[in-house]
Amino acid sequence: MPLANLYADAPTLSIIIPMLNEAASIQAALAPLQGLREAGTEIIVVDGGSHDNSVALATPLVDALLISEPGRARQMNLGAKCARSDALVFLHADTRLPPGAVELITQALNTHCWGRFDIRLEGQSRWLPLVSQMMNLRSRLTGIATGDQCLFIRRSTFAAMGGFPDQPLMEDIELSQRLKRQQRPACLHAKVVSSGRRWDTGGAWPTIYLMWRLRYRYWRGVSAHQLIKEYHHAR
Repeated sequence: MPLANLYADAPTLSIIIPMLNEAASIQAALAPLQGLREAGTEIIVVDGGSHDNSVALATPLVDALLISEPGRARQMNLGAKCARSDALVFLHADTRLPPGAVELITQALNTHCWGRFDIRLEGQSRWLPLVSQMMNLRSRLTGIATGDQCLFIRRSTFAAMGGFPDQPLMEDIELSQRLKRQQRPACLHAKVVSSGRRWDTGGAWPTIYLMWRLRYRYWRGVSAHQLIKEYHHAR
């Protein structure tokens, strides 16, 4: 069924961005989205308790600035609850959309209930192109998407899934697993560009090993609350 907003004045898409202490980069992240705002896309930033100047810097550049309890899943769920479009787009604060993203998402949601973009990681490590290729290939093979790849979902489907699970890690993996039972994602070849700072800071191969180990342990049934402790300890 083609995607159609419930109200005539509803925005084409609602882009929801969770934020925490992003004062150094939030204006640069939001600046490219201003043209989309003018064309009818709603931009919502949900702050999880920043201690810097993030909120003041972001407020003039968005349609809504919401304050949430900390936790990316909680922040994105609050943003979805307040969004006015029937198409929800979850964009990380350090990720940039490709040209024509609104049209690509709208077309994809006319045939799929959810989807994601390919990704290109940007940073210092010479291994980031390989990491990006591995992420894209893994996602196509498994039908599982990560938040870095900019998940987009029909509002009705998001509500039926109960939103993101209230857990501190792997909320994107868990939601993807639930969504895949309904339909495999639309895997768009267009690439979002995301920060590779995680790999630059921790080292490419140690970070790859850490993420795969955590994902394997989650698959084996270890709770996200235990895994977040291991993640922080490793970092």
